[in-house]
Amino acid sequence: MKRYTSTGLVFGNFWGGGKGGFKAEPLRANTKEELLIQAQKGIEDGSLDSGMGYESLIGAVLNITETETIVKDGKDYRHEESEIEFVGKLNEEEQEMLTEALYSY
Repeated sequence: MKRYTSTGLVFGNFWGGGKGGFKAEPLRANTKEELLIQAQKGIEDGSLDSGMGYESLIGAVLNITETETIVKDGKDYRHEESEIEFVGKLNEEEQEMLTEALYSY
């Protein structure tokens, strides 16, 4: 069985001017495609923001982890792989800044 989870950072427009990043809501899905659809919807409706309260979201960097679990002889074995994905409309500079922040977070 495979499961996909993500953690990350959103980037958006602050009320009254300026831009910045904040922690993204964690996501879970059965496929990577479902997870990316959830993330894109969260950018569009603002729900991917975990509490900053942006005027609007521009995009996000997500660390997506694929966890595959198999059962052999009654024991669970897990294998995980992670990758970075961007959602929304981030320019190259914003992508680099968010990636650096994600790794130092």
